Amino acid sequence: MASNVQRTKSKIPFIPGTKPSAQNAQLLISTGIPSLDHVIGGGLPVGSILLIEEDTYNSYAKIMLKYFMAEGIVSSHSLLIASRDTKPTQLLAELPAVAVSSSTKSKTQATDEQMKIAWRYQNMKIVDASPTGGQVFGRFYDLTKTMDSADIEHADIIKWDGNDLKCKAESFENNAYVDLLKTVQETLKHGQFLVSDNPEKRKILRIAIQSLGSRLWLCNTEESTRCDLLKFLYCFRSLLRSSYAVATITVPAQNFDNTDALVERIEHLSDTAVRLESFAGSAKETNPIFRDYHGLLHIKKLSAFNTLAPHNPESTDLAFKLRRKKFVIEVLHLPPELDDTAQREQDDSSAIGSCGSGNSKKLLEF
Repeated sequence: MASNVQRTKSKIPFIPGTKPSAQNAQLLISTGIPSLDHVIGGGLPVGSILLIEEDTYNSYAKIMLKYFMAEGIVSSHSLLIASRDTKPTQLLAELPAVAVSSSTKSKTQATDEQMKIAWRYQNMKIVDASPTGGQVFGRFYDLTKTMDSADIEHADIIKWDGNDLKCKAESFENNAYVDLLKTVQETLKHGQFLVSDNPEKRKILRIAIQSLGSRLWLCNTEESTRCDLLKFLYCFRSLLRSSYAVATITVPAQNFDNTDALVERIEHLSDTAVRLESFAGSAKETNPIFRDYHGLLHIKKLSAFNTLAPHNPESTDLAFKLRRKKFVIEVLHLPPELDDTAQREQDDSSAIGSCGSGNSKKLLEF
């Protein structure tokens, strides 16, 4: 009996930078942000699409995409970077480096933040308990340092900027979508990332697409633009389903005319979808309630692979903040109301005026 179990375990391929989910045994990879991995259920399932609806100025969505790419290089994954707004070489040059002693930062962070939150949140689960097979899953990155150029040169990276389009199709008006689909298809085939392939050493392909559907992806008419975008996602999703690949796509949802529910249809075609709401330029930027954060993270959709129901996070009231060295996603906690604040003094004075004795009768006459 023991030999049969051992024989079965030997057939499971070891893939660097992956782990099986404890809930549904789905193979997962890290987004590069451990706090985001915990929120979405441990990581991104292989063969899925993560959709990031960009913030107003596309500052934080680009950072999340860089984390995704940096985690792929450190985990020895192959990369396919596609962007028409920013040169892929520029994105690679801005990738953050791995933080020193990243394995111990989670413990020190928990100690430092313990006194800053309410006591009822201290026992909340902050780390996913899925088995990792003894390997590192999800790292912290230092935004003040860039990744070593030698590590980037030795990585398996394919860059696509849409300048030299070679493929055309009558079903698409904008040939950039066709050329990108053909590039993805050839990469999956030549790199032996398909499920039907039997390579000597199995690897994961990470596909990073920045600002899909932006102004540079427009067609002659708005209807053709919507049709091309939706058809691309249909075809792109079918390619990922039969391969060891994971994609992260950022979309400028604020630029779309959502009269025909285009954003909801894009979310439906993705597996995990989040929307970033930045406080920059809004009234919330000066609101003292949100002074510790830079924006809100809205979960629009969670993946449901090998299960009937998606992962249920502990809280959907999430906020993000960009620290000096890292990007953190936390549960939104309202600040405590201290005795020496102006708001407390205002509340106390109003309470005395309404409920006190003596002169209060002059203010309240019935």
